[in-house]
Amino acid sequence: MEKIRVLLQKHRETVSYVFWGAMTTAVNYAVYLLLRQFQVYYAYANVAAWAAGVLFAYFVNKIFVFQSRDWNWRVALRELWQMVAARVFSGLLEQGILMLFVESLQYNDKIVKLFANVVVVIVNYVLSKWIIFKPKKNESN
Repeated sequence: MEKIRVLLQKHRETVSYVFWGAMTTAVNYAVYLLLRQFQVYYAYANVAAWAAGVLFAYFVNKIFVFQSRDWNWRVALRELWQMVAARVFSGLLEQGILMLFVESLQYNDKIVKLFANVVVVIVNYVLSKWIIFKPKKNESN
């Protein structure tokens, strides 16, 4: 048990990101499924699900994953802006995957959505770790 605890401490950030990434995916997918239940076109449902996921992800990544403790409005605004910009990129990537596999190849949109979310989680981790929540030299944490 001690070995597991030490391993989890050593990789806290990655384990935390995987957990919160899964929770963000759950929020995203739940909003998507809810809207699809009301017959909202899949592309529109995906945009709304993306927005809910970005908002949720910003707070959990800032607080729990990367432990960015600086709530100075300039720092928070920069992080939020970069988060939204990165998520626009990964959201467009997800939308492209959906359009390719659903529209062109006629795959089930709900299955493709899950696959696309895996790709997006990986892309978002890289962007979050190395750009968004990377402490700047002139900012306190």
